[in-house]
Amino acid sequence: MEFVTYEQDGFVGIVTINRPKALNALNSDVLKEIEATFDAIDLDATRAVILTGAGEKSFVAGADIGEMSTLTKEEGEAFGKVGNDVFRKIETFPIPVIAAINGFALGGGCEISMSCDIRICSDNAVFGQPEVGLGITPGFGGTQRLARLVGAGKAKEMIYTAFNIKADEAYRIGLVNAVYPQAELMDAAKKMAAKIAKNAPIAVRASKKAINEGLDVDMDQAIVVEEKAFGSCFETEDQRAGMEAFLNKTKVDGFKNK
Repeated sequence: MEFVTYEQDGFVGIVTINRPKALNALNSDVLKEIEATFDAIDLDATRAVILTGAGEKSFVAGADIGEMSTLTKEEGEAFGKVGNDVFRKIETFPIPVIAAINGFALGGGCEISMSCDIRICSDNAVFGQPEVGLGITPGFGGTQRLARLVGAGKAKEMIYTAFNIKADEAYRIGLVNAVYPQAELMDAAKKMAAKIAKNAPIAVRASKKAINEGLDVDMDQAIVVEEKAFGSCFETEDQRAGMEAFLNKTKVDGFKNK
């Protein structure tokens, strides 16, 4: 891997987009490496993933303008599909993904963060969808996920004006869950990931799947999705261990992911 690094820290995987000279901008090679990295994660040994960017200036500054500048209509659509396929892989990844956003999260950077389950950021983070100022639309899910996360009105304002927002505003509108001083961001992400990792992995994964699938259907169908997820947990060893520990007023000595 030239542009993406991976580290396993106990049950937590850390994916770092490592192209700091270009502020971690996404080109075709970076997107391929992100996809390959997620494909290689051991789902038996990993219970949460942190996605971040190398350096202190930028999480991901956007898609690579140099690569996009000469695309034809067909090539542009194909490039959008490459990004969307990778981001959808992250969004539907079986285990939770936390975006630790350290600096610029613009265009494709904002979009990849929105494909993660949870976003936390440093106090110098900047978010935006600047694409219309370049004569294009957001192409990696920005027109869809931003509206779902912060509401259509705010999403339209951000996209139509191409105006960036800072960390405090991102927190206020619900785009991020928390803001930390830069030096504390990764520790906070690891602490959150550890909290996830100590819970029953099958139940966590079933919860993620139920939330994602339920958001795409009406409430009557969504409740059925939840009922099936709920029921599926009752054939697991972890459910029996968790409830037995509760009834005995003890704690589970490590869930087994079984």
